[in-house]
Amino acid sequence: MVDNSGSAGTVEGDGKDIACISCDRQVSLHQSMGGGKAADVLLWKQRHVSFGIVVVATMFWLLIEHSGMPLLTISSDVLLVLVVLLFLRANFAALRHKPIQTLPQLVLSEEFVDSVAASFRAKINSALLMAHDITLGNDFKLFFRVVICLWLLSVLGSYLSFFTLAYIGTIISITVPALYNKYDKHVDRYFGMIFQEFRKHYKVMDESVFSRLPGSFSKHKDQ
Repeated sequence: MVDNSGSAGTVEGDGKDIACISCDRQVSLHQSMGGGKAADVLLWKQRHVSFGIVVVATMFWLLIEHSGMPLLTISSDVLLVLVVLLFLRANFAALRHKPIQTLPQLVLSEEFVDSVAASFRAKINSALLMAHDITLGNDFKLFFRVVICLWLLSVLGSYLSFFTLAYIGTIISITVPALYNKYDKHVDRYFGMIFQEFRKHYKVMDESVFSRLPGSFSKHKDQ
């Protein structure tokens, strides 16, 4: 008797199965993203906020890319209009003897600042450790991946501006998690197939190129 219970979520290759990530996930995607307000926004559980971010990012990108004005000028003009409107609103309410609606007080808590600083510190230390390994030639595969990533960023930078890349990153971050949360099983299945093909080609390159490199490269591979 053949058990087909797990065949729907696996991709075979090289005698091994790649399990479907969504099938083996112990917690939901919302919980893995922190389960807070940020996760709600990224997964479109608060649709008005998520849609507002897309609209504001699109308008800001259009202003920067098509207005021809520098970022400092646009930012100053937006803040100038906002300050003037709030000042006129307060004085108009005072003339009509109406109570002014209080604005929410935005304060950064010490816990939030410490959390952001600790996360930033961990990422910086990880990047420094990576740079240390690359400089000493201890990890050629890491060096190869970093070179490919930097080359791709260089190619993209020659066609797209920094603000366009930032806008694309914003749109991706606000749409991809929600789409993955809805179609996670299909994405995992096709990603497993693509990853398996990439691993086959990388194995061929590793055996034909990387393993023939002298010195610390081949030593690292043997470890």
